[in-house]
Amino acid sequence: MRGFESHPYIPNSVPDIQAEMLKEIGMTSLEELHKNVPELLKLKNDMNIPEAFGSEYELKRHVERVLSKDTDCHKNINFLGAGCWQHYVPAICDEINGKGEFLTAYGGEPYNDEGRFQALFEYESMVAELVDMDVVNVPTMDWSQAAATTVRMAQRITGRSVILVPEYIDQEKKKAMENYAECCMKFETVKCDSMGHIDLDDLKTKINADTIGVYFENPNYLGVIEPNGQKISDMIHEAGGLSLVGVDPISLGVLATPPSYGADIVCGDLQPLGIHMNYGGGQSGFMATRDEEKFVMEFPSRLFGIAPTSEPGEYGFGDVAYDRTSFGHHREHGKEYVGTQSALWGITAGVYLATMGPQGMEEVGKIIMANAQYAAKRLSQIPCVKVNPFGSVFFKEFVVDFTATGKTVAEVNKALLAKGIFGGKDLSKDFPALNQSALYCVTEIHTKEDIDTLAAALTEVLK
Repeated sequence: MRGFESHPYIPNSVPDIQAEMLKEIGMTSLEELHKNVPELLKLKNDMNIPEAFGSEYELKRHVERVLSKDTDCHKNINFLGAGCWQHYVPAICDEINGKGEFLTAYGGEPYNDEGRFQALFEYESMVAELVDMDVVNVPTMDWSQAAATTVRMAQRITGRSVILVPEYIDQEKKKAMENYAECCMKFETVKCDSMGHIDLDDLKTKINADTIGVYFENPNYLGVIEPNGQKISDMIHEAGGLSLVGVDPISLGVLATPPSYGADIVCGDLQPLGIHMNYGGGQSGFMATRDEEKFVMEFPSRLFGIAPTSEPGEYGFGDVAYDRTSFGHHREHGKEYVGTQSALWGITAGVYLATMGPQGMEEVGKIIMANAQYAAKRLSQIPCVKVNPFGSVFFKEFVVDFTATGKTVAEVNKALLAKGIFGGKDLSKDFPALNQSALYCVTEIHTKEDIDTLAAALTEVLK
């Protein structure tokens, strides 16, 4: 194992060096380090692990052999989205986020490159322009956390205790929101109508003096575009609550921004903006508000701004209202506890937005809409398959109902996988009323050939 001694990311456990380190801290064995750990928790026998590899090359070959058993979106055509979407990632995104000054600058001002502050300020500025808001935070871990923080911010602002959410929402995200906010609020579900839109009549009956706000997404989880955003915002504003909108940022090159229909706090997922899917791990969320003190002071995470330095006429980048945060103040006095963030993905999203520019965002949005419409048209030609049963306008994702085919979504997806295709997300468990339906995702990466291949495969599978 001496070949690993100088590698910076592998522990140095050569016996002589280990003995030297123990001597330096006044101990004679590793067990002394663990003397405060209860005996019940200690492993008394050897771990059942294979014998160590003799070289780094052997280890690398073994790991590659194991990983080769996986299947991925390079080997298969992918139509699965539902919160983690396959978009094109420009090479410059990987080039920049792989630079050491960003990759290793985790946190802590004394030792990181101050250029990270500027990079995050630029990211925040571009996302703010995209969503038409003034203030954007350093990224959260994912959209679920951003949505949960959004409703908690709203609760602190209003002092109320009930949040309304639509029937058609990602159930995993809803559970994350409920778990994060159970200390201070209750969640109540609003029905959706036959078009997949929020039922305004049901919403009206559920808004009252204790309503924090309405959280809805546009497009929603099933890809449906909500046309009544302004009416929803007006209804909740009349009751003194807040309009909270979740958004897929890549849609904003072609769709109206949430503030244009009354949103007070906007949140969403950064993953579509130049971030690989990473087996579901490339997630990052954001929140955005107007530049008003009542909103800004409720952000629990860091905000970067421009401020004058001690040199006349010179400006620098730094934290805004740092005492808001759990690490800028005593932990128990922070707005919320904020731990590890996904700042590297924020920098990546900033690179993507700078590369695309306004025209590029419009173009990619139009391509996505065109591709998705073509896919819906092709699949609707398959006997017994009902595409977009809501009959509503959609973006990027749409529902495909296989009920009349006599096959379950699970059976269809298994057959598609055998043909090298990832089918849509099975909705039958989370939304039983939709029967055997799946959520299909089509983005700018899908070619006409990909979509025709899917249509042909489904036609054969459903014979």
